[in-house]
Amino acid sequence: MDLLIENGRVLTPDGFVETDVAIEDGKISGVGAPSNGARQRIDASGALVLPGAIDIHGDAFERQLMPRPGVHFPHDIALLETDKQLIANGITTAYHGVTLSWEPGLRSADAFREFLGAHERLKSHYISDVRLHLRFETANVGMVDETAGWLAEGRIDALAFNDHLPHIRRYRENFDKMSVYAGRSGMSLDEFLVLFDKVAIAAEEGQDPGIERLAEAARGAGVPMLSHDDAGEDVRLRFHNLGCRIAEFPMGDKTAAAAKALGDPIVLGAPNVVRGGSHTGLQSAAESAAKGLCDVLASDYYYPALMHAPFILANQGKLPLPEAWMLVSTNAADALGLNDRGRIQVGQRADIVIVSDEGPIPTLKATIAAGRLCSI
Repeated sequence: MDLLIENGRVLTPDGFVETDVAIEDGKISGVGAPSNGARQRIDASGALVLPGAIDIHGDAFERQLMPRPGVHFPHDIALLETDKQLIANGITTAYHGVTLSWEPGLRSADAFREFLGAHERLKSHYISDVRLHLRFETANVGMVDETAGWLAEGRIDALAFNDHLPHIRRYRENFDKMSVYAGRSGMSLDEFLVLFDKVAIAAEEGQDPGIERLAEAARGAGVPMLSHDDAGEDVRLRFHNLGCRIAEFPMGDKTAAAAKALGDPIVLGAPNVVRGGSHTGLQSAAESAAKGLCDVLASDYYYPALMHAPFILANQGKLPLPEAWMLVSTNAADALGLNDRGRIQVGQRADIVIVSDEGPIPTLKATIAAGRLCSI
């Protein structure tokens, strides 16, 4: 036996049990059974022993790549430092939400290609199981063919459909606001307006066929699909019928309820819970969770939120802690089709966090990723 976690309050599928967890060859080899001969032991007395967090969508890595507008750092440094942040926040499986937009700059096609190459080169060096969640801007019709190729080659682990064009269109005549988008893209205002108008025209004809083409490619590759910011029940139904069975940030409880009726997992933001509400004025994730309209929490733009949100939900009486922790572990695994993790059970991948719930906030004491005890 490689590792024995002793005397902790272990979150099993049946709830919390004070027991031991044995780990061997990167997997959980025993829960509660007598164990001898462990090469390493951890005394978890008084602490919680929980499944490692699974982040279905996080994009805080962008702050490592470009911490200030126009200030870039190498991918190797940014991604490996991000990996440390994941482990330090109890995230043992992470889906980097990388946006492929029609805009130049950090979210451009060239930037995505560079990210993809760096990610694949660094995979063997990550501690967390880091995967790629491609957030495809549906107006980016010129990238449909290349993206379909990446899906067929098995280079994409999850595909989300985003459409931020209508949001930007609202500000088409607000030159102050459009100047912000232009600056983000490294363009002058005039250049950005010309590009925007060109993209909007192309999207009128090419957007729907592009969505259908990519959905077909993802289905063929067995890649889970998400739709982002569903604006109504009809939008959710459309994506559901395309095989897009995860509703990510549906806009309002009515749309979320439509997803629930279809059996589609609902993803909301852990920062929403931690901050006490949505920064965009949409539904409270905590209230939605209490109503059964949130199945999975994502770190979104702030990794620490993923560990803290379940404890906040429990402390507020929204959900019991075992159910709240499932939003960042078991439910996320199920939504993504990851059958080998998300539970502390014999045979599962040994992704485990040890957390003290004493003090003003929960404190991470140890992260174990695929049986490896990580330094934090």
